[in-house]
Amino acid sequence: MSFDRGKEVADHGSSEDPPPSSPSRYESQKRRDWNTFGQYLRNQRPPVHISQCTSSQVLEFLGYLDQFGKTKVHLQGCIFYGQPEPPAPCACPLRQAWGSLDSLIGRLRAAYEENGGSPESNPFATSVIRVYLREVKEGQAKARGIPYKKKKKATKGGEDSSST
Repeated sequence: MSFDRGKEVADHGSSEDPPPSSPSRYESQKRRDWNTFGQYLRNQRPPVHISQCTSSQVLEFLGYLDQFGKTKVHLQGCIFYGQPEPPAPCACPLRQAWGSLDSLIGRLRAAYEENGGSPESNPFATSVIRVYLREVKEGQAKARGIPYKKKKKATKGGEDSSST
């Protein structure tokens, strides 16, 4: 009889267990991102199984996402290249912002391993992806006229040279 009571407590949890809660915003976004990437792979011709996915497919996916981007990235030939706040519109493309891509890759890297992938074969954790993200970050910063490296503070007169 005590066994049944123990089972009942195990089934219903003790009074000290927190009530089940809905997934965090991060967990929900990670699940959506994982499902979106899986759908992208299934739509490839021929379809690619996640276990066969490489950093090449990840890079193609990131390129595919650019069409939904909202960040104006001026091309080198644009008269507004290097200007943080251009005075007029131009025909330069919209892209995914570096920060969005960096966050996305972090969530997909975690989801890959949570879904049974090994850290050694994680296509989201390769040096190719890290280099790509660094190049996007530097390229977007240059296109907007924002220095990639943090400026040092001036010591004379208490002025801060990092202000724009």
